[in-house]
Amino acid sequence: MNRALPILALLLAVLAPGCFISRSTINEPMQRAALDGLVPGQSTAKDVVAALGAPSEVVQLGNRSAYRYEFATTKTAGFSIIILTFVNDDACSDRIWFFFDSKDVLTHAGSTFQAGDTRFEMPWQDPPKS
Repeated sequence: MNRALPILALLLAVLAPGCFISRSTINEPMQRAALDGLVPGQSTAKDVVAALGAPSEVVQLGNRSAYRYEFATTKTAGFSIIILTFVNDDACSDRIWFFFDSKDVLTHAGSTFQAGDTRFEMPWQDPPKS
């Protein structure tokens, strides 16, 4: 019986249920305050890069261009028992698009700030209603 106790303890440790969480991000968080000094018709592409750094993507639109900035975060929660694992990923991002004319002057911008809405939730939980 003494030999069976360590084996039983090992089996319980291996087969016991477990929970886990993780978080990952892409790029640096963006601040709304950085947008305050950028004025359509006055600010240039150079001003945008000085305020926010290098864009995630540059798109050529004929003789015009657009810069995309993005910060994304993903939170993962899971539950595992024996060989069955339940996982839930929640990913949200902040995105800003800046549009420039042929002289690199800012014409307009659009943004969404949702990266802060990511949540750790188990797979059987319903997401909160917005």
